[in-house]
Amino acid sequence: MTQPVPIRREPPSANAGHKPLRVALELATAGLPVLPLRAGKLPMGNCPACSGYRCGGRPNMKTPGPCACPAPCHGWAAATTDHDTLLSPAWADAWRQAAAVAYHPGGAGLTVVDLDTPAALRWARGALPATRTVTTARGEHWIYRGTMCSVNGVRTGVDIKSTMAYARWRGHGTGTLTVLPDAVRALAVKQSASARRPSVVTVAALAGGGECRHRTPIYLERGIAMAEQRITDARSAVHVTVYRTFLAVLSTHGRCGCLTDTHVARLFTAAQARGESARHCADAWANARTALGM
Repeated sequence: MTQPVPIRREPPSANAGHKPLRVALELATAGLPVLPLRAGKLPMGNCPACSGYRCGGRPNMKTPGPCACPAPCHGWAAATTDHDTLLSPAWADAWRQAAAVAYHPGGAGLTVVDLDTPAALRWARGALPATRTVTTARGEHWIYRGTMCSVNGVRTGVDIKSTMAYARWRGHGTGTLTVLPDAVRALAVKQSASARRPSVVTVAALAGGGECRHRTPIYLERGIAMAEQRITDARSAVHVTVYRTFLAVLSTHGRCGCLTDTHVARLFTAAQARGESARHCADAWANARTALGM
């Protein structure tokens, strides 16, 4: 099991606010896997050799798979603590373009509860135990010790970032890290249940009373893999492709209880690797559900 890395409360170096690479090296030394972000809080795009994941790398994997690309090509999966990699010529252009630094919370044994609205902050202060907090542009990051599946939109203005996700580095924050509470884990369970069962449909209610065919592992796995590939192969109109792909997945698998938060995370990660933000993914998913009357 990955040992959580404590985030030390200490002032940044004098140049930390001016050089993303220097910030990244400091964080890597502390054990946080880091990657550069371009404008808009987006990871670097795939290099020509990895475009469309022709390299075989998969953004939903804990590592880029068989891809040996030395550049930071694979979103959160490129995050590293290795100084030689961060300082390598292959990463130099990415750091020149970098507008900010991100880290992989799950890789450091952490979970970030991203609170984006005043209402979300009020809710967290009444419902969650106090922990390390970091001020963001729109709210706060509440950081807990422990990992879980990343899920967006568990409540209005609330995202969970842990495994297979990245969070923008906003500083060391204040307060003491506390253990990831069941109240946060429960949010993901509730959101996942909602995604899996958007309407009352049971196996017993199906014609013939047989087992839902969508629960056949191979059938479902092929469907999710095809959806991921459709998104990663998009050369233009990425927003439209993501929405239509979500719509297709939900229309086929969304009413029988077969989708899990892991499946949804795979689709969201593929979309984010093509430049979509977490919020765009959540909105596209919600709009697809609404269009299908879910």
